[in-house]
Amino acid sequence: MSKQTILGRVTQLAKANINALIDQAEDPQKMLDQLIRDYTNNIAEAEQAVAATIGNLRLMEQDHAEDVAAAKEWGGKALAASRKADELRTAGSAAEADKFDNLAKVALGRQLQSEKEARTAEPTIASQTEVVDKLKSGLDQMKAKLGELKAKRDELVARAKSAQAQNRMMDAVKSIDVLDPTSELNRFEDKVRREEAKAVGKQELAASSLDAQFEQLDSMGDSAEVEARLAALKSPS
Repeated sequence: MSKQTILGRVTQLAKANINALIDQAEDPQKMLDQLIRDYTNNIAEAEQAVAATIGNLRLMEQDHAEDVAAAKEWGGKALAASRKADELRTAGSAAEADKFDNLAKVALGRQLQSEKEARTAEPTIASQTEVVDKLKSGLDQMKAKLGELKAKRDELVARAKSAQAQNRMMDAVKSIDVLDPTSELNRFEDKVRREEAKAVGKQELAASSLDAQFEQLDSMGDSAEVEARLAALKSPS
């Protein structure tokens, strides 16, 4: 996987619009669960790739530091050889002086080579440092996005459970609605009212029967009075 591909994937995932994805999903919770799994896997893969990129950058930085150190070291050797040549030439040893001047030239050549290698690596190191910084930033955004996904998933699950609880409560309330003519309470009330009406009917019936008995008694009293008066008429004065 190339560094550019890694950077592209990290950037694309970090810019994902979670709310838009949720709106398009038929089952948001399942979609979020899948996204969380995908994000977790992508982050793990990206971390490995970024770690490898960082490792390569550190190797380049180490090589660059070694080239810089080597250039400095060869420069010191060239200076030492040149001074030795001057001392020998002053002492009249021209041949020995030329030998050390040649050593100084070799050291200077090595110094130039090391400096060239260090300069050649610097643009690549700068470019890779920028890439690594972007990758680190992208990974941080991906991890933040993963946290956002988990929070959204937890919120959605909590809302779903709350809605289910509310629906169960409303169903329970509806099942015992006292205004429902088919409810148990209303049927019991109708039964009580029928019993009360029956009792009233029995009371009225009992009262009607009692009145009839008193009327019959009154009627019997009148008949006795008539018979008594008739007897009085028949009796001799």
